[in-house]
Amino acid sequence: MSKTEKSCVGEDSTITNKFGDRPPCTYSMKIQSLSELKTLFSCTDGYKSRTFSSGKYNWNLVIYPNGNKKDNGTGFISMYVELDKTNLTSTVLAYLTFFIYNKKENKYLTIQDVEGKQFNAVRPVCGFPQVLPLDTFNDPKNGYVFDGDQCEFGVDVMVPLTNWELVSFSQKPSNPKFSWTVSKFSKLKDHCYVSPKFLVGGKNWVLKLYPKGYSTTYSKFLSLFLHLADGETLKAGEEIYVGTDVRILDPVGCSHVSWNMKVWYKNVKGWGCYEFASLDRLRKSYLDKEGSLKVEVEFEVVSTTKYSS
Repeated sequence: MSKTEKSCVGEDSTITNKFGDRPPCTYSMKIQSLSELKTLFSCTDGYKSRTFSSGKYNWNLVIYPNGNKKDNGTGFISMYVELDKTNLTSTVLAYLTFFIYNKKENKYLTIQDVEGKQFNAVRPVCGFPQVLPLDTFNDPKNGYVFDGDQCEFGVDVMVPLTNWELVSFSQKPSNPKFSWTVSKFSKLKDHCYVSPKFLVGGKNWVLKLYPKGYSTTYSKFLSLFLHLADGETLKAGEEIYVGTDVRILDPVGCSHVSWNMKVWYKNVKGWGCYEFASLDRLRKSYLDKEGSLKVEVEFEVVSTTKYSS
């Protein structure tokens, strides 16, 4: 640690001290001879650990066993983290939790700044000048110095993720139902018919209807599929969960032909059924007076994903 560097702890810091089990620890350091460490490092020098990594950055734990006099740490154990500023081009936010082992309690005194610290090339060092009074720390009766002349320090450096995704499952999303009237069904000649686009769960969808079956294998059936509309793309690795009820409506009653579908959209853009309903059954009972077929889809649940970039 350069002698001209100071920590960036301010008066607005929110610090919590407590005893507890070991927190998630990025790095720990056990001192075999505290008295020798104190002799080697004065009140203006700190002992720097070997380099460790967290959040794609390199760090060092710095301990002042006699307190950091230059940072108003006289009479206290002072603890800092130093960021390796080599090739650093931006500010790094990190949340610091220091700890000191107490063998008498078999617990760890933790010192945490809940607001986080901003590290950069100008200020690569942050920490606490007044962690624990030296009178308390040095007295073996208190448990911080144990087994003759040993002690243990540690730190957790948590760097918030810059890449993240938030997945939510919306039950009964807004405008969950879409209806489509296919006119003159019995006279349709094309292989496939596509409905208008409709928006559900932040994505545009279409129904694809095959009035003479998806292929000759299914020529006696209506095939029906729910597709992501043209232009809708999934990010690499993105998946969408969909729970829907797809149905052909009974024009004179409630004996709808219904299929409940629960699927993940990932490698394919469409899901459906090759044998949704027999054509004989549809022509006999499901065409209205004008010969139209009414198709409906209702979303019960659909997942949405938000990304940081």
